[in-house]
Amino acid sequence: MPRLLYLVNIPRFFVTHRLPLAHAVREAGFEVHVAAAGNDATHAQRIREEGFPFHPLPIQQHGINPLQELSSLLASAQVIRQLRPDIVHTFTIKPLLYVGLAAHFLRKPGLIFSLTGLGYLFSDRSRKAALLQQFIRLPLQLALQHSRSRLTFQNPDDRQRFIQLGLVAVQRTHLIRGSGVDVHRFQPRPEKDGTPVILFAGRLLLAKGIRDFVAVARKMREAGIDARFQIAGYPEAGNPDSVAEAQLTSWRNENIVELLGTVEDMPSLIANSHVVCLPSQYGEGIPSILLEAAASGRAIVTTDIAGCREIARDGVNALLIAPGQREALYDALLQLIQRPNWRRALGAQGREIATQEFAQERVFGETIQLYQEVLSTLPR
Repeated sequence: MPRLLYLVNIPRFFVTHRLPLAHAVREAGFEVHVAAAGNDATHAQRIREEGFPFHPLPIQQHGINPLQELSSLLASAQVIRQLRPDIVHTFTIKPLLYVGLAAHFLRKPGLIFSLTGLGYLFSDRSRKAALLQQFIRLPLQLALQHSRSRLTFQNPDDRQRFIQLGLVAVQRTHLIRGSGVDVHRFQPRPEKDGTPVILFAGRLLLAKGIRDFVAVARKMREAGIDARFQIAGYPEAGNPDSVAEAQLTSWRNENIVELLGTVEDMPSLIANSHVVCLPSQYGEGIPSILLEAAASGRAIVTTDIAGCREIARDGVNALLIAPGQREALYDALLQLIQRPNWRRALGAQGREIATQEFAQERVFGETIQLYQEVLSTLPR
């Protein structure tokens, strides 16, 4: 039985985005282990309860303290040395660097690095982000040099950018479009009568356009437009781009948006909405909330950026706007509020796209096929 180790930043991410994949991989005949930061007992226990051995690591999701990063790298190498997995599959930049650099000193395993979007590092245009890009360029190239490694992307824009930057050879790249969506769990339900509900759901990061969302809600209230604006999600501790608690308190007191916090029952949340909105300026892969919205038959308003436009097609199942354009965001949402028949027609098209192109089973199959290809290249 081949042994697979998932190495990720935080247990929460694995539970919310990769747990169904782990089950599918185990059913395909793999022994599956998970390694992640050890400071989230709740989600670590959930992983164990699902039957996957959990290996805690001293990983910090944010920050670039050299000593801390060295400690994380050495701990990652140690767990690989102890488990001797046939394949290590990582998600996001930090685990990629830890495993990619450590693997230079390990005979095994096969390596699969998945980038679920380019995030702050490659999407922010600040001087700090540019300096960080230069700082990690050499380590990133070294990490990606292994002949037994593969790098997967969720959208073709990110893939092309890494190739153009000279970070990876094209023959070692693969496109697996998103984490997939459970089209049986997320199904179309009739819209509820009454005031239209506009939903923003995700991590409460400024780069995801949450300030634009609130500004448009405020403008609609001032214009007397009958609509409710809901925000579901949580601020991310340690992330400098996270919405400050004082700002959340201010919005709550202003009573223009409804702050729902973390919501576990996403199918019901989306079913109770009329439009799903993600005005992101962030380096998205393919946002899960947009996949879930499409599968649920809800019209989408989002930005015309890499990742978002993979699932949201302008005039087909969504309205796309330029990032940061609040007037365009206002106009797009107003159209869908005032034209319910068109809104529902867009939602129906989204369901078709989700089931035909992004169903979970398809993504799982492509991932398992990649595992088999990597296994076939390993020395016996």
